[in-house]
Amino acid sequence: MRTPDLRPATLDDAALARIRSLEETLGSPLVAYEVESPYAPLTDEQLAAVKEAEETLHVRLLAYRP
Repeated sequence: MRTPDLRPATLDDAALARIRSLEETLGSPLVAYEVESPYAPLTDEQLAAVKEAEETLHVRLLAYRP
């Protein structure tokens, strides 16, 4: 299975300024990716199952598109 490539978004100065402002508000760095997500679109039920597994296993799981 091929892992999808995450591509950083190309942002203009105004967008970068907005993100920097939000980073300051959050106190955490942000990374902007292209709109096309490599992650699998999950239903509410599937997402709940992933979250339950995360809590049980004490890990973070990412579901990628096939």
